[in-house]
Amino acid sequence: MKHVMGCVALLATMLLGGCGDDARNAAPTAKVDPAFAHDNERWREQRLTELLAPDGWTSLVGLHWLDLKAHYIGSGSTSGVRLAAGPPRMGMVTRVGEGWFFTPEAGVPVKVDGQVVKGRIPLHSDHADAPTLIHFDDDKGTLSLIERGPRFGLRVKHADAPARVDFTHLDYWPADPSWRITARFVPHDVNKTIPIVDITGLTSELANAGVIEFERDGRTWRLEALGDVGRPLQVIFADRTSGRGSYAAGRYIDVDVPDAESQVVIDFNRAYNPPCAFTPFATCPLPPPENRLDMEVTAGEKSYAKHKQEPAA
Repeated sequence: MKHVMGCVALLATMLLGGCGDDARNAAPTAKVDPAFAHDNERWREQRLTELLAPDGWTSLVGLHWLDLKAHYIGSGSTSGVRLAAGPPRMGMVTRVGEGWFFTPEAGVPVKVDGQVVKGRIPLHSDHADAPTLIHFDDDKGTLSLIERGPRFGLRVKHADAPARVDFTHLDYWPADPSWRITARFVPHDVNKTIPIVDITGLTSELANAGVIEFERDGRTWRLEALGDVGRPLQVIFADRTSGRGSYAAGRYIDVDVPDAESQVVIDFNRAYNPPCAFTPFATCPLPPPENRLDMEVTAGEKSYAKHKQEPAA
């Protein structure tokens, strides 16, 4: 027994001595460049400001698909399209030929471009150069027309939306310069598109300017980039953290225009959640199969922890 205890004591001494040597010989923890940390923090602040703006994504309170040629809209029970906020009877939305129009209810103060609407006006969708934004409820609410494939719908925002009022916070992995990667941009043929499915199940052909290639962990990875040639790009991707730390439906990254040497910087520290992580009233595009990475991207925005609702009394 004494022999056994002596061996254990000797082994413990050796292990502790080894740990001490490792601690003394270990490389110091890499310091994050202050400029990188500052820029990353500024990006996070801007991201939060945009998300929580009175008309930001957290202000969404409704998405109403238009199935008829005429709809009465308002928050009252007699409205065909019942809004979550605003006057009981706001007006009527009608389709004439290929165009949509809005006619306000008499005496209801709704505005477009700061002017009170007094009669029927065209209702231009988000695909138009100048979409129509109808402001109501003392400018706290906005109503707009969205176009998704063959479907049209009314998108409603309000500054007092529960998702905005009850917002918790954004959570991130620690900023890591190794995830800010200089990559190669390989252009596709002009006018190439890629099918992208959104969270409603609709498939749309979106402009697909090229592929972003980068190196990580001794491998070459490729991500299809959405957007037009010569303009900023967007990457929609999923990885092995999706649903296990990051948002299950994937994340987005905005990328600048490639430089003259066809290089781009893709910064996974700036991967962010789509609007659908915060509201059920968005129509978020999902990652294409080509952009599902078989690796863990432990950088950028984590899953959003929504405010838990108290049980009804």
